[in-house]
Amino acid sequence: MSFPIALWQGPSPDGSDEAAFAALDAALRAAAAMGAITLVAPEVFLPGYNQPDIPAHAQLRGGPWHQRLAALAQSHGCGIVIGYAERDGERIYNSAIALDAAGREIGHYRKVQLFGPREKSIYAPGDAVSVFDLGGIRAALLICYDIEFAPLVRSLAEMGADLILVPTANPEPNTHVSRLVVPAHAINHGVTIVYANYCGTEGDIAYCGASVIAAPDAAVLAAAGPGPALLVADIDRQPDPALMQTQLIDYRPI
Repeated sequence: MSFPIALWQGPSPDGSDEAAFAALDAALRAAAAMGAITLVAPEVFLPGYNQPDIPAHAQLRGGPWHQRLAALAQSHGCGIVIGYAERDGERIYNSAIALDAAGREIGHYRKVQLFGPREKSIYAPGDAVSVFDLGGIRAALLICYDIEFAPLVRSLAEMGADLILVPTANPEPNTHVSRLVVPAHAINHGVTIVYANYCGTEGDIAYCGASVIAAPDAAVLAAAGPGPALLVADIDRQPDPALMQTQLIDYRPI
């Protein structure tokens, strides 16, 4: 059985819904043509991570953004995981959703580990994880900085997650996250991690690209450079048994 997962790395839409959905339409069309189960896109892609007035753009869960995303997924027969600015009453969340190929929401997550003073001034932190079924695989959502926290990754592994889907907005010069941190967490916790970043610039942020799909034995199944890329990898592969770790079983607290 194959299980292809697609990852799209591209520039920010800079607050333009039309630019965002045109890019997603093209990426989903290509991903579906390659048989992908779902496509993972960057953090706060709607309206763009570094836009100047996020609260003015933020939308309700299930609002117009969701409806357009659902229509795209259904049209192409390919699911999508994407970050967006979510409004819930007076609060704004850095959120992500997973839609299946029929456009149904199967996962929803609010970023727990907010990064830096800007995020903390805009967003309220989430307080729950999201684990769900994706085509028969136990999957979970994290967002950017979340993936750097071992206890959070460990909690998902303990809940049975085999696949962690991560929209991100990682700036220069932090390529160590995709080169080192993501593969290390993949092998240490026995999970596949799909880490989807931006490329290019947005305001005063230069993104480092370097999106990656890492397997439970730390094998890099696909990796992007600094420019736009659509990656597809079949994650249904047998990891090297000699490299599989047993920390979840062996850990002995003191």
